[in-house]
Amino acid sequence: MAAAMRRALRGAGVVADVAPTAREALWMVRAAGYDAMVLDVMLPDMDGFETCRLLRAEGVWVPIIMVTARDAVEDRVRGLDVGADDYLTKPFSLAELLARLRALARRDPVKRPPVIAVGSLRLDPATRHAWRGDIEIELSALEFAVLETFMRRPGQVLSQQQLLDAAWDFGYEHRSNVVEVYVRYLREKIDRPFGVRSLETVRGMGYRLRGDGGV
Repeated sequence: MAAAMRRALRGAGVVADVAPTAREALWMVRAAGYDAMVLDVMLPDMDGFETCRLLRAEGVWVPIIMVTARDAVEDRVRGLDVGADDYLTKPFSLAELLARLRALARRDPVKRPPVIAVGSLRLDPATRHAWRGDIEIELSALEFAVLETFMRRPGQVLSQQQLLDAAWDFGYEHRSNVVEVYVRYLREKIDRPFGVRSLETVRGMGYRLRGDGGV
């Protein structure tokens, strides 16, 4: 099921990591800033209730969807009481899971409206479409992920590591210039055809999407 969910998430352009045990999940969540977590109750080393409780006790407030075959009211209540944000019982629709993940991500302290707009740039995470003004821009899954990261933090300088963490999963073997390559790809699609310069290089620090989106 984990493999199927990962394929579905990646197919929707979502960066997804899988932890086969609770202990691996704990260190991964502590090490990386995830937008949301799908947590199965039935894990081999520790149940999902205890895993969720430990994270909340440590002050880790990543949004969590609990997933289980159990559908008793007591289990749903217990999951929510230990700090979960939502609950899904098996079997469930992958389309519903994606919708619930998007809804949880919008509750993040970083503003996450259904359609993100920065100047004349617009991006819809649900449909995976992007526009400059009224003109739609064709983007690959990785280009979309990098642009979404910039558009959620307009005006902020993002380091190469921050961009790698946001758009590439743990299994990716880092190459020193991959971020530079994808920034160049984006400039060729969101800037150059429109005669604007929205993606700026901040020497020694990283890259920034202008707060006006390049107008």
